[in-house]
Amino acid sequence: MKTKFNFSSFFTKANYISLTIFLASLFLIFFKGLNYGIDFKGGTLIELRVADKNIDISQIRQSVNKYQSGDLNVKEFGSKGDYLIKIENSSKEDKNFISNLKNNLIKDLQTDLNFRRVEKVGPKVSAELLESGLIAIGLSLAAMLFYIWIRFEWQFSLGSIVALFHDVIITVGIFSFLSFEINLSIIAAVLTIVGYSMNDTVVIYDRIRENLNKFNRITIDEIANLSINETLSRTLITSITTLLALFSIYILGGEILRGFAFAMIIGVFIGTYSSIFVASPVLKYLKVSYKTLEKKEEKILP
Repeated sequence: MKTKFNFSSFFTKANYISLTIFLASLFLIFFKGLNYGIDFKGGTLIELRVADKNIDISQIRQSVNKYQSGDLNVKEFGSKGDYLIKIENSSKEDKNFISNLKNNLIKDLQTDLNFRRVEKVGPKVSAELLESGLIAIGLSLAAMLFYIWIRFEWQFSLGSIVALFHDVIITVGIFSFLSFEINLSIIAAVLTIVGYSMNDTVVIYDRIRENLNKFNRITIDEIANLSINETLSRTLITSITTLLALFSIYILGGEILRGFAFAMIIGVFIGTYSSIFVASPVLKYLKVSYKTLEKKEEKILP
């Protein structure tokens, strides 16, 4: 059956590429590890604004280092004169740590400054947040997979499982490779990616089931190719409009939303790719045909 784009001819090459990136991501996650933020490691986050715009970031870093012993990260944030200070696991923190730090910074920098936001997370709370985040991801995956298991045949369910794990592991692997911070907003992004990827996969799988019932004399390769072409405009329009919003958030949303937006952008690209080149080929490898649907109908009928 003639279609506009022959996606099935790229299935094998795409699967080798996906497998390579997936294994590389697993290697990075387990051996390089993840750059957990204060949400999961504990520490203090300070959003600082200084009146003197000529203050150099190195001056701020040097001044803060005098009064704390934890891991320190200082970076420019938003407009000129705004900085984000992250202090992890400081052994010198006490009840008056923030007020003392502010007074000492004013003294060292010789300028007025404002602590616009201060967040403190203790080690116990951070451990609980990490555990809760992992549980949330696990439960969302389980709920999605349960729905697919009920909604489709087991072969379709397995394809969805493979695509979901592919998307999540590669997204997290990219964060590990780039040493980008993992915080609660990234967990939220991963949960959103799971839903987005599943939605794309279900749309294509629904069309494949319809076409299996309509055309019982063509191969699953041709059925998958036909179904992908028929749903391609919907897939692209959804992805492009979502990406336009995400790029706007990434560019204009500021430092706080940038990590979330970046994770979502990566997730949308990977989710769109996997629904075509990962989820669909699984049906080919499992030799799905119209007979697969007939067998399920026979089991349902009394």
